[in-house]
Amino acid sequence: MSRLIPASERIIRARALIQQARDLPVPAEGGKHNLSYIAQVKALLQQARDLIKFIPYTPSATAEIKSEVTKVFEEANLADKEILH
Repeated sequence: MSRLIPASERIIRARALIQQARDLPVPAEGGKHNLSYIAQVKALLQQARDLIKFIPYTPSATAEIKSEVTKVFEEANLADKEILH
């Protein structure tokens, strides 16, 4: 059985994944339109979203945690637009 990761740790890890997507080097061949690059960015951002998507539904989630989750979702969407468009 896997260990339970606290919500605050999940938020930190999600933000790290978003930063990792931002730090991916743009390939010389194809640039931002390289399919492998797009897939890597999308996968990292999806992992970030998956880490936090159920936090608001947990009974122990405070209003502060829920607002942080909303901010992380917004950061992921913004990163997607900035990186790929």
